[in-house]
Amino acid sequence: MNHRTNTANLLDNQPISVRAKLAAAWTSFMFLYIYVDFFNLYKPGVVDGILKGLVWKFDVSPTLLTVMLASVAIPALMVMLSMTLPARVNRATNLVVASLYIPYSLFNAAGATWDWAFFYGLSIGIEVLLLAFILRSAWTWPRTPAVDAAPATTDLREALRQ
Repeated sequence: MNHRTNTANLLDNQPISVRAKLAAAWTSFMFLYIYVDFFNLYKPGVVDGILKGLVWKFDVSPTLLTVMLASVAIPALMVMLSMTLPARVNRATNLVVASLYIPYSLFNAAGATWDWAFFYGLSIGIEVLLLAFILRSAWTWPRTPAVDAAPATTDLREALRQ
């Protein structure tokens, strides 16, 4: 007689490094950031304003476009920096940049009408949640306890003397 047992196949749940979590969060932030700007083009009057040389209330100029490029380039660079910077610098950089982007993201609601409240509320809400995740991940970055080298060195010297 065959006896069949059903055992649950558990999915492998490997720990993810803080670096990978930060890079993934910045990548998600970038996708959302870009798509919010893209979908904003569908609002009535936005493209007409751009064709007239205005973005929101600002004249389209090399300075404006440079600032806009920098505002997208910084989070894009954070994807790479989160994977490559040394831990201490990485942690500090993520804490500073994410902290600065929270008010910057909230500024997107400036001048919005109640008709667009859900669009801006959802987009800004998700952006802020991603930034909060980045802040939490960087803030709680695990520390490795320092190892006292003296006993190991002493033991090695004792072994060599014998």
